Amino acid sequence: MNIGMLIAGGTGQRMGQEIPKQFLNVHDKPVIIYTLEAFQKHPEIDAIAVVCLADWMHVLEVYARQFNITKLKHIIPGGDCGQASIRNGVFELEKHYGREDFVLVHDAIRPMVSEAVISDCLKVAREHGNAITVIPCAEAMVMTEDQQSSEELYPREKLKRTQTPQAFHIGEICDLHREALARGITNSVASVTLMIELGHKVYFSKGSEKNVKLTTVEDIDIFKALLAAQRSYWLK
Repeated sequence: MNIGMLIAGGTGQRMGQEIPKQFLNVHDKPVIIYTLEAFQKHPEIDAIAVVCLADWMHVLEVYARQFNITKLKHIIPGGDCGQASIRNGVFELEKHYGREDFVLVHDAIRPMVSEAVISDCLKVAREHGNAITVIPCAEAMVMTEDQQSSEELYPREKLKRTQTPQAFHIGEICDLHREALARGITNSVASVTLMIELGHKVYFSKGSEKNVKLTTVEDIDIFKALLAAQRSYWLK
């Protein structure tokens, strides 16, 4: 089975709004619903779980009924950081699914994730056991020590920008989190960083520049523009 697990445990302090960014309304629909709909519509996703702020779990249930998110089977309370929230989620899924089933860990605030991105993530995960959604680094990269200046370049062809979803066998990602706890690793930035910190190899699937993460108010503006945009007929 393939389970989409959305991480919605953040409070969105960088957004500077009164409610968590995943619950902000854009065109009369909460951001998290756009993300849920992407997984709801994907033919290879069997079930959806959401790791959610405890105070917003009931709100999420109501929204899921309102927007007919029938694949949502699990709402799990989040932790005190991203790693803890993911750990809470995968440990709960372990109770319901097999070790070889796949979990696709995805940011709830990446509402523009496409069917193609989800499909390629699943394809690579089946081939290699895990899959990390990435895009090329198109900008020139510089290194800095003081955060204000640079005298050194870093070759961009050696870099990838990671996105979500990130797919793993449920048994393997649970074992990974147990190992991290035993070694005192408690605040890794993402599942991909945890994998690498613990010495595991990760494999790349194809992301998209449109798969934006809504972190600031400017990102909301970009999201609205993407919703309104239609590709010109002459572009391949």
